[in-house]
Amino acid sequence: MSDSLSPAPSADRLGSGLRTRHLTMMGLGSAIGAGLFLGSGVGIGVAGPAVLVSYAVAGVIVVLVMRMLAEMASARPASGSFSVYAEEALGPWAGFLLGWLYWFMLIMVLGAEITGAAQIVTGWAPALPQWTVALAFVALFAVINLWGVRQFGEFEFWFAFIKVAAIIAFLVVGVALAFGWLPGTSAVGTENFLGQGGFAPQGWSGIAAGLLVVAFAFGGIEIVTIASAEAEDPQTAVGRATRTIVWRILVFYLGSIAVMVFVLPWDSPALEASPFASVLDLAGLPIAATLMEIVVVIALLSAFNAQVYGTSRMAYSLARRGDGPAVLTRVSRADVPWVSVLISIFFGVVAVGLNWLLPETLLGILLNAVGAALLVVWVLIALSQLRLRPVLAAEARASGEPLRLRAWGYPWLTWGVLVALAALTALMLTDTAARNQLFSTAGLVVVILAIYAVMARRKRSRR
Repeated sequence: MSDSLSPAPSADRLGSGLRTRHLTMMGLGSAIGAGLFLGSGVGIGVAGPAVLVSYAVAGVIVVLVMRMLAEMASARPASGSFSVYAEEALGPWAGFLLGWLYWFMLIMVLGAEITGAAQIVTGWAPALPQWTVALAFVALFAVINLWGVRQFGEFEFWFAFIKVAAIIAFLVVGVALAFGWLPGTSAVGTENFLGQGGFAPQGWSGIAAGLLVVAFAFGGIEIVTIASAEAEDPQTAVGRATRTIVWRILVFYLGSIAVMVFVLPWDSPALEASPFASVLDLAGLPIAATLMEIVVVIALLSAFNAQVYGTSRMAYSLARRGDGPAVLTRVSRADVPWVSVLISIFFGVVAVGLNWLLPETLLGILLNAVGAALLVVWVLIALSQLRLRPVLAAEARASGEPLRLRAWGYPWLTWGVLVALAALTALMLTDTAARNQLFSTAGLVVVILAIYAVMARRKRSRR
């Protein structure tokens, strides 16, 4: 379970305690957050019902990327995951870039999740300052993450279980509403789905715009491979977890969006403002709508919990490989990288401070700051898999056992994903907001690589 490419002392290594069900729910918990509960209405607003095509295209890309990542993770579990694989496949610069870029991205998402949750809670209790709610949440999850990996996994399992159960219940209510099975309702037919300007009221340009909105909604699922290093049986657990997670997320996302565009007009202001609650209000279930708001808070907090875990393990892995301060490798008696956890919590506190300074605009600023970082992550994962597959296959043949999990259609599907990501990049260049995010991410990549060059030069001078 070392994140180093060579043996290292065991005193600062992580323990193991996560089970397959923990990994599965952790992946679901991280991916089902603000992107689905708060961002789905925006996607519908720009593409209409055809946003289903946008989600399907993005979903296929994510499924293929996750399959590539799972292939590498099942063969070589590491808490640095794709950063470790990029280092071996492409060079130390790639591992450094991918690790710190992903860390920065999760830190930004971490701030967005806690901000979104605090905004909803203060809507219930306006007398409470938003920053105090956010600070209370940050303190709670600091305790959970420092407690121990098994306890973290169990907590995250039940958090994620609640929102998965809520989505299933939402799908049941939505289908009943669409077919007129609820008291006082009648079948909606296809009037909203096809009658408000057609399935694609904005045409292909709307689908493309929708793709820009939803492309990164599935981000977070890759945390499963980071957590695999702390699983009881990492090689088996990561394969089982990734096989089930990607399809469940596709069903939850596509199913929820389909319900929304069937029962409400795609251009409904209520749908864009609060998509899940709007559907439940239409069903005559105002209490259920309130409960859904609670579920949204749980979903955001669950994602926040997972982001703290992901950032701390990535920082720990980078430090073990000499790409970060050595203090980040310190592990507590509970086998938790406590310094790395506290660093993540510190930035959570920074987000709380920004909450106090910019209570109305912080969420948008943080989401924009993330930019296209996930695009770079996916590209480097695909490139790493292209280089590592022959190595992993040769190792498997030498051991007399086949690879535990194989990505489909190597190398053609891997190249296909790279072409699709290049097309997505070109599409982003045509949209002003997306173009700005792309340029911001490019600037961040340059900064990280410049830091790497300085550190590499210092290392060489010491030899």
